[in-house]
Amino acid sequence: MNILFRVDSSFAIGTGHVMRCLALAEMLKEAGCAVYFAMRAGPGDLCDEVEHKGFPVLRLVYEGPVVQKIDAKRTIEVIRQQLPSLDWCIVDHYELDRCWEENVKAYVGRMMVIDDLANRSHECDILLDQNYYQHSQQRYHGLVPPGCRLLLGPQYMLLRPEFYEAKKFSHLRNGQVKRILLFFGGSDPTNETEKALHAFKELDGLDVEVDVVVGKANSNRFRVEPFCREMGFHYHCQIGYLAELMAKADFSLGAGGVSMWERCFLGLPSAVTIVAENQRRSTEDAAAYGAVWNIGWHADVKSADYADIIDRAMASREELKHMSRKALELVGSTKASIVHPVVEALLEG
Repeated sequence: MNILFRVDSSFAIGTGHVMRCLALAEMLKEAGCAVYFAMRAGPGDLCDEVEHKGFPVLRLVYEGPVVQKIDAKRTIEVIRQQLPSLDWCIVDHYELDRCWEENVKAYVGRMMVIDDLANRSHECDILLDQNYYQHSQQRYHGLVPPGCRLLLGPQYMLLRPEFYEAKKFSHLRNGQVKRILLFFGGSDPTNETEKALHAFKELDGLDVEVDVVVGKANSNRFRVEPFCREMGFHYHCQIGYLAELMAKADFSLGAGGVSMWERCFLGLPSAVTIVAENQRRSTEDAAAYGAVWNIGWHADVKSADYADIIDRAMASREELKHMSRKALELVGSTKASIVHPVVEALLEG
């Protein structure tokens, strides 16, 4: 089976789309599929990293904001010129919708869409939304064609193998905070990392170990690294062992989106900052469930707010234990079965 992913990353949109596609790509490759990526080469792209993982990348020309008809034309060109007959095209892109999908679908067998906005129509055979929402079954009503298979909820979460491995060694948290993880996504476009670091500086004498993780797409990482060195924190850039750090941590400050669900999967209590509009609903619903603390919209969050939340965590042993249990409960159905349910759906066709 031949499968093409159409996905992008950049300084502006971050790296989460590519990372979840990579998780699925690795599972499909293990199932015997030939997997390819079509990605725009531009500021903050992860083309080299995807190739390093062993997947051919067909680079599309970066031409500023996405124009769907032009992007579809470029994608069709690489399909016709460089790829074998495709069984599936998997698209994970907020700037693409039915217009793009209808054009490209004529050149592939079937189409799968990964989405979590539910704000535009799609022409697809499968739609995946791995997020938790209180009323998820109604979100895509009228937005997908009749007969489209909906894969909705954390039980379909796309996790890299490292998370299943870390799950085996993740300790039962007792609410004590001895190690804190800071990770606001691969690009951290709103620079929450530095705000949080300044909060630690305000909390002089705090007896905790701190891991700070950034990606190569983080344009502020050159300031973050010396800051960490000065504070005696552990600095990590573009790593492949994030799950291990999550398993070791007792509390985390981070963004919504994919990494929020990864923390929940490992039962890591966390305070979440909403750094993009598409994270707002899922973060609010996860907080209402009791699986995370919602700090709020990034523009309203100051260093002092991070200092307050760290203080709260240090003094809230029972709350953190409860949060860890609720996080595990929320995504507990996600497990490393022989065949992941999303892979199974693709193989079944």
